[in-house]
Amino acid sequence: MRWRNGQVVLQDRVAEGWEVAFDPDQGILSYVGPDRGPGIMASSGTLEPEEDLAGAYVSPGFIDVHVHGGGGADFMDATVEACTRVCEEHARHGTTSLLATTLTASPESLQAAVEAAVQARQAAGPRPSGARILGLHLEGPYLSPAHAGAQDPAFLRAPDREELERLQRLARGAIRMVTLAPELAGAAGVIQWCREQNVVAVAGHTDATYDQAMQAFVSGVRMCTHTFNAMRGLHHREPGTVGAVLDSPTVVAQLIADGIHVHPAAVRLLWRIKGPDGLALITDAMRAEGLRPGTYDLGGLTVQVDGRSARLADGTLAGSLLTMEQAVAHVRVFTGAALAQAVRAATWVPARVLGLADRYGSLEAGKMADLVVLSSAWQVQQTVVGGHRVYRRESL
Repeated sequence: MRWRNGQVVLQDRVAEGWEVAFDPDQGILSYVGPDRGPGIMASSGTLEPEEDLAGAYVSPGFIDVHVHGGGGADFMDATVEACTRVCEEHARHGTTSLLATTLTASPESLQAAVEAAVQARQAAGPRPSGARILGLHLEGPYLSPAHAGAQDPAFLRAPDREELERLQRLARGAIRMVTLAPELAGAAGVIQWCREQNVVAVAGHTDATYDQAMQAFVSGVRMCTHTFNAMRGLHHREPGTVGAVLDSPTVVAQLIADGIHVHPAAVRLLWRIKGPDGLALITDAMRAEGLRPGTYDLGGLTVQVDGRSARLADGTLAGSLLTMEQAVAHVRVFTGAALAQAVRAATWVPARVLGLADRYGSLEAGKMADLVVLSSAWQVQQTVVGGHRVYRRESL
């Protein structure tokens, strides 16, 4: 398949009038470069099918490492159907790969959610109907009660390496990321386990001081969950977790760029300090993404959705209604970043953190054919996962 006459988003620029070709059977990009013109012959001796994109953008598929739900479903629903629904919903917004993200819950509920996500991943096979589940992200339950946010405080507990090992066996090695508060007793052992298992340890929902956070980064924490939110903030005499993230050249900052969780001015500061290689856009979306305002559930907590945000009764933000193509657009508006840089934070950076940049996150021959076509107004027109189209806008 050939997509011709597109504006192809590369890692460092947007190339106009380029072509992207891929093999739907192998799911691999075969050519990314200047348009070779019509009538290219395939190896079978027949003309390669082609589509003129009329100048639309072609971007690498977005990779969301922190997403709980959408379209009325949540990964904590612990069913294959719910997991599939979340993946299909976010594929409509350009997400081609994601980490099924859990919440703080009882051991039994957490186990059920892990099992369901693994089953959904296996059932999808090489031709998923939506975004590909790359693995699991455990957001909790090893979090600070001082910064629980919308995590159920009844199920917060001390970091437990043995519990993690049991969950990883249940997940058949699919746990790829763990968010924890690094100042808690037992956290050092969990961080060490993550390093040994090639699992990304993430600081989040934490009251860690600057020194505690910096020590955690030295020990192996590689990322920060929804930076600025649910963590000890920046103070000029105690820089806190936020100050440590800003001061660390190695830690990647997750960001919810909806303009609600983080003020645009703070987004600009974060962007200037971390740059497109030190920031990973996430949605942290909950089940009400894509739905009307109303009352919804998040991990057993009641959430009120007003169409812009999701909040607990006391006003605490409870996940978001954000989508990945919106996150990219917002970062461009808030920071003035070039399109290629903003896309990089939603594609190559998360792929690199997961150790998958050799296969995902950029448009290069030999990599996975995970693609998004977006209009000049930055609306998703098509989403392709592994060479197979999983979404096409009806108005096309």
